[in-house]
Amino acid sequence: MQLVFDFPATPRYTFDNFVVCDGNRAANLFARKLAGNDGTENLLYVYGPPGSGKTHLLAAVANCLSSPVAPAPMISCREIQQIYSGDYSAERVSLLGERFQGAQALLLDDIHLLPDNANLKVEIWQLFNDFYDSGRRIMITGLAPPKELPGLDDHLISRLLWGLVARVDINDDDSRRMILAKLAEDMQVIVPSDVAEYVLKHVRRDVPSLRGALEQIGRFALAEGRKVTLRLAREVLGRS
Repeated sequence: MQLVFDFPATPRYTFDNFVVCDGNRAANLFARKLAGNDGTENLLYVYGPPGSGKTHLLAAVANCLSSPVAPAPMISCREIQQIYSGDYSAERVSLLGERFQGAQALLLDDIHLLPDNANLKVEIWQLFNDFYDSGRRIMITGLAPPKELPGLDDHLISRLLWGLVARVDINDDDSRRMILAKLAEDMQVIVPSDVAEYVLKHVRRDVPSLRGALEQIGRFALAEGRKVTLRLAREVLGRS
């Protein structure tokens, strides 16, 4: 009989629950180096398509560097519009500077979503230099390689290339199977191989979409008191 416990589980983003495959092995290794205590690396830029694991690695670094009394702040550039309420005037206090005041690492997600504003770019540049010059760690993620980031300051692009740069790419089937297996394990639900292949074929192949499909299937199986089967997966996902 299949057992499902506290579905769905919500695992923290850590290195332990990050699924390592050929397409993200270098990024995982570099992120671990950055989070380590040997001080050999202090700058990392990770890029790749949406849902490929960039934010997971960034959060894993944040978790490693955080303590109960000193959490490591992590900000997505998609939040900046809300943080600033659209006011990027040079006269106002740097709100990003306040968010990272006293932090031991500068952790920025989705740099490609940075609003196109000259004053804000100056703030980012100054914040980057403060952390870099003081030897504190910096990890930034984006959609494209540094030289292909639209609207980013040329000086910052040049600095990003001084450190480690890694791409995450999980488009191959073997990587997706490994990720599905890990997601199912985290959710404590048994997913037969034919169901996994069906999900890979009929669901968008980024990690959030795969996770969402498994959550739907698992919830339905739990509510109906049924095993996860290919027939059940077809019912849930509405495809034949």
